[in-house]
Amino acid sequence: MGTPEFAVETLQALVENEYNVVAVVTQPDKPVGRHQTEMQPSEVKKYALEKGLPVLQPEKMKDPEFVEQLRSYRANLQVVVAFRMLPEVVWAMPEYGTFNVHAALLPQYRGAAPINWAVINGETETGVTTFFLDHDIDTGRIILKKHFPIPDDADVEYVYDGLMHLGAHICIETLEAIIAADGHPATIAQDSVLDGLAIKNAPKIFKETCQIDWMKTAKQVYDFVRGLSPYPGAWTTLVTPDAKETVLKIFKTRKTGRKGQGSGSLSVEGKSLYVSAADELLELVELQLAGKKRMLAADFLNGMKQLADCHVK
Repeated sequence: MGTPEFAVETLQALVENEYNVVAVVTQPDKPVGRHQTEMQPSEVKKYALEKGLPVLQPEKMKDPEFVEQLRSYRANLQVVVAFRMLPEVVWAMPEYGTFNVHAALLPQYRGAAPINWAVINGETETGVTTFFLDHDIDTGRIILKKHFPIPDDADVEYVYDGLMHLGAHICIETLEAIIAADGHPATIAQDSVLDGLAIKNAPKIFKETCQIDWMKTAKQVYDFVRGLSPYPGAWTTLVTPDAKETVLKIFKTRKTGRKGQGSGSLSVEGKSLYVSAADELLELVELQLAGKKRMLAADFLNGMKQLADCHVK
């Protein structure tokens, strides 16, 4: 059960390791295009059809017709990667239960966007966790964990790719552990590994989530930008001297260690563009003005005049 590219790697590992994948469940095709007339299948569906696997695309997971169809496949186990919340009638169906491959080191970063939030929060390490599903989201008993370092200059795309491959590996290891234990591998309750630490959650990200707060420190803004790069992209509002406002997406910044001159103020030095965070200057390296292409700051400066008189908010 899965939908995006992230889940394809795990499905491919299952197929190539010759597990008997009896069916694939993914989201319904989405309308795309200017007139919303073309229907686009998920990445998981595309791969499943290439391999001749049956594909189920329920609108509602509790739909009796879907539940009966799913039951007819008599699966011993269900594997979930980047999918939706399942009702008990679905996750409790197989004799060995249902496990999820989650892109974080649970119990930290439960939620829809664990990769983004780990980078945004400046974590130096994340990973993948497999756990058995239960009634609450991302709270089930942990089966296995694998760690993944986050370099200081890594953006979310780098971490996404790394965890996508790691997720496929941990899925196979988890299956082997379940089979060896006849469906009852050793597990750990999530509460037992908290050690009194506060939970960091990973809620879904919306457009308003991605707006940069220049009152934060340069390190916080730096992490925020790379935690949303390249998608969905951190953004700010560029304000010209005549009070015109334009959305400016920022994909890459560089820490300078130099003191700033007031949050949101811009400065230009040669072919370099800087903005002040709460404490220090950040160099803007890659950005995109609304309606334009993503570009290096040096190219952006070629087309902008009197930028030093502008500010961001």
